[in-house]
Amino acid sequence: MRTLKGPAIFLAQFAGDDAPFNTLDAIGGWAASLGFKGVQIPSWDGRLFDLARAAESRAYCDDVRATLAKHGVEVTELSTHLQGQLVAAHPVYDTAFDGFAPESVRGRPQARQEWAVQQLHHAAKAARNLGLDAHATFSGALCWPFVYPWPQRPAGLVETGFAELAKRWRPILDAFDAQGVDVCYEIHPGEDLHDGATFERFLEAVGAHPRCNILYDPSHFVLQALDHTAFIDIYHPRIRMFHVKDAELRPNGRVGVYGGYLPWAERAGRFRSLGDGQVDFRTVFSKLAQYDFRGWAVLEWECCLKHPEDGAREGAKFIADHIIRVTEKAFDDFAASGTDEAANRRMLGIG
Repeated sequence: MRTLKGPAIFLAQFAGDDAPFNTLDAIGGWAASLGFKGVQIPSWDGRLFDLARAAESRAYCDDVRATLAKHGVEVTELSTHLQGQLVAAHPVYDTAFDGFAPESVRGRPQARQEWAVQQLHHAAKAARNLGLDAHATFSGALCWPFVYPWPQRPAGLVETGFAELAKRWRPILDAFDAQGVDVCYEIHPGEDLHDGATFERFLEAVGAHPRCNILYDPSHFVLQALDHTAFIDIYHPRIRMFHVKDAELRPNGRVGVYGGYLPWAERAGRFRSLGDGQVDFRTVFSKLAQYDFRGWAVLEWECCLKHPEDGAREGAKFIADHIIRVTEKAFDDFAASGTDEAANRRMLGIG
């Protein structure tokens, strides 16, 4: 067993045009002041990071690490959530997702997808140049509009969708493999990989690719009424990243899992700051320690009620308090009898 690394913080929800959130140096100092030891960087945010440059220049990556190191902070992972979404986007979402891409490819889905794929190839190289071994992303979605089986899905629709998804991702997984970096898909509603069954389907479609892994975020399982601690028991060999995010699901006589098109604050299922929701973090941290999780505990703040800076400050302490410093000896070592193989055989009556 090993002790989880952390606390760390995903910067996507905090980056902005005002100091201290507008440069990597400033936001790194802010994170350190709250007690964070690592930052997960959104690769699409040019105020903080230049992905194409990082893919080509080890010197630039060394500068990124040095900028953070002076605050006692390190890069935990890079994220391509927005670009990953565009690797596979159903046409019904073209307008909504165009904003994830540069203006030069907006309104041109094929060009937009090609740009997204190139971004993932950049990310593989950038991760290696930064000395990282795991990367965060979304799978995108071709089948999501058909998640509820009405109208009845025609035979083979889902199989065709996942075959195409695998076809698009397999070369990207190979590129990450060449760099020695795991691709960690955040299991998330809105993605074709949104629960254990869909991850298994995709894993089979990519031939159990060794770089196809999981970013575990229990909040998305709470909102689906999925057992978020049992998920760890089943999929821990593939869990390589961990977003520490809370959520609650409080269905009533008016609204349930689907949310009734209500705003976040009025939904039965909503994200909350750490400790304000229903995620069983004591069990989550215990299971990850038990299964020798080797990564970081990274705060992802999303709450429709609490101010983000309060959520970050409270979150750093919450994570630090939940990380288990694993033991290096058995609790019953004091009672060890010091027997040997011959004694064991005598005890078993096999002489």
